Amino acid sequence: MEACFELRWQLLRAPWGQPRGSERDAFDATALHRAATMDDDIIGVGRVQPENQTQWRIRYMAVVEAYRHQGVGAALLESLERVAREHGGAMMVLDARELGLGFYQAFGYQKGVESKHLFGEIRHFHMTKEIDH
Repeated sequence: MEACFELRWQLLRAPWGQPRGSERDAFDATALHRAATMDDDIIGVGRVQPENQTQWRIRYMAVVEAYRHQGVGAALLESLERVAREHGGAMMVLDARELGLGFYQAFGYQKGVESKHLFGEIRHFHMTKEIDH
């Protein structure tokens, strides 16, 4: 699990000068985590957590740049949706960085309102998707 946190920090926090530890939160202990590997190296991460009985939130999804556009993110997303579905999930929610909107829209996520500016500069938009269970 530490390797997953390290990748999270490298991809999602370090580029914006955030300290180690900022890649973790109080939900890590209860969330369901997934990782993509290549030759024993972790190349992608993501997690999903219940917000209520049927709504699940995806967070901390990232893929190493050299492995983007090769299906790694798609496999992670499908895995996160599957585990949510297996636990009774019917609705997926997430807050996507502006650069990731097209990726999620390609998998049926609907763009909602702008939700936040992470670190004062990274625009995020709320996104939702109904999943069959």
